[in-house]
Amino acid sequence: MKAIITGGAGFIGSHLTELLLKKGHSVIVLDNFITGNKRNIVSFKNNPNFKLIKVDITKFDKIKKYFNGVDWVFHLAALAEIVPSINDPLKYLKNNIEGTNSVLEASRQNKIKKIIYAASSSCYGIAKEFPIIETAPIQTEYPYAVSKYIGEEIVLHYFQVYKLPVISLRLFNVYGPRQRADGTYGAMFGVFLAQKLASKPYTVVGDGKQTRDFVFVEDVARAFLAAAESNIVGEVFNVGSGEAHSVNDVVELLKGPVVYLPKRPGEPDCMLADISKIKKMLNWRPSFSLNEGVKILLDNIKDWEKAPIWTPELISEETKDWFKNLSN
Repeated sequence: MKAIITGGAGFIGSHLTELLLKKGHSVIVLDNFITGNKRNIVSFKNNPNFKLIKVDITKFDKIKKYFNGVDWVFHLAALAEIVPSINDPLKYLKNNIEGTNSVLEASRQNKIKKIIYAASSSCYGIAKEFPIIETAPIQTEYPYAVSKYIGEEIVLHYFQVYKLPVISLRLFNVYGPRQRADGTYGAMFGVFLAQKLASKPYTVVGDGKQTRDFVFVEDVARAFLAAAESNIVGEVFNVGSGEAHSVNDVVELLKGPVVYLPKRPGEPDCMLADISKIKKMLNWRPSFSLNEGVKILLDNIKDWEKAPIWTPELISEETKDWFKNLSN
């Protein structure tokens, strides 16, 4: 198959690109490199089936030509940090919503065979029942979550009105090699690994007893491929491990000192995916345990040598608007 991956130079996108190339597919990556990184594509940049286009996906007239003759579209490109979405909601709403609409319209005009959208479990907000099923109430807590959920609604609208063959995957806490630690207060694993390299304490938010559904990035890439290969359309699926682990569990696996920070508003105490639907309909299930995933991260820890070292003081400064805007 010939595939387009938007955001294919990013964390998850690069792993998906690598998987598709290994399966013999050809891949066109569309990326503006705001969050993507050329380091992520070094291992396959010379593959004859790989093509990289630096482009802004919100510019419909600039991207539509690349969709001609394409079979699958994987739409992963998005601004994906909570803090800057609170500080600059207009930027997030414009990029994530307009970008999705542009990709869908280019797909519609070129009669794409399958479109897989990277949605977010943040749409569930502070859930009250666990594990969380796909029909759980939607409770977006910050602009990033709103932008990703509206994007999903547009995806499903294109299925309803134009019969565009779409699937939306609501990703839970994805982790693995190439995960960012930069940006405005990066993702937890990236932050922790950079702190470990620098012999600094791990900055744990709250008491560390909050649980998350950590799913390894290679499992997530397989979920995208399973969705594309299936005959299923018009459905939403959770993508998680189906297991809840606390932040303290992660720290114990990484080993090292800890400093505890104030709990952040708008964040749930528990996130746990019900993955029975994707198991049944797409025959997908995770293959990496948290222990196995963390071991792979530690084997690749040098990837975070140049990552910023987040201290309690820096985190407090970067997240002050989070507390100011979301605290009751």
